[in-house]
Formats: sequence, C-alpha cells, structure tokens
Amino acid sequence: MTKQEQLDQLIKDLRMNVPDITGVMVASSDGLSIASDFPEEEGARIAAVGAAASGLGNRIAQNASLGEVSETMVKGNDGLLLIYMTGEEGVLAIRAPAKGNLGLVRLEASGACESVKKILG
Repeated sequence: MTKQEQLDQLIKDLRMNVPDITGVMVASSDGLSIASDFPEEEGARIAAVGAAASGLGNRIAQNASLGEVSETMVKGNDGLLLIYMTGEEGVLAIRAPAKGNLGLVRLEASGACESVKKILG
C-alpha cells in the first residue's frame, strides 16, 4: 500500500470511528495538502492554516517554556480545529463541531497522529 493510500485509509477510519469529525487533512509542514476529505476549495486554506498554527504554536510553547508542542486547538462558536504536529514532515488537522465529543475526537486523533508520523517518517 502506498503512503497516499495509507493516509486516505487513515482519514476514512478516523471519520468512521468519530462521527463528530467534519473534516480531516494531512498537510506538509510548509502548508501543502497531502491527503484530505475537506471540500477542495477549503483544502488549500486548511493546509495553510495548519502549517501556520504549527509554527505559531511552537513559538508560543518556546516563549512560555511549555516544551514541545503536540497539539494546537482553535475553538469558535461554530466549531473547532485541532492541529496535531506529526514530526518535521507535517500536520494533522481535524475539524469538529463546537459541541461535539471533544474527548473522543482527541483520543482518536492522538492515535491517528502517531500513525501519520509512521507513514510520513
């Protein structure tokens, strides 16, 4: 199975395991979409935002002496976007509703993040 096929399957599995998730993307650390189930017009924006959030999260963590960043979350009235760092190669972005089951999303996303690290590594 190719890396692309593995990432596509990971996205399908994540969406199947957590019905609250409304979008999943694996993007490169420079903001290019690698695998996604976001609508095409949103994909480029989410990839760029994911890369920017990763960089900003790292700077905040360094300045606040928090150690290595693993996750950045942005919550708005209509939903939330979780950005997981997947090593030097990329990020995993997950969108969910604001009132969704955040615990389940984070639990499943953590495992998916480790899988992405292995696939991209």
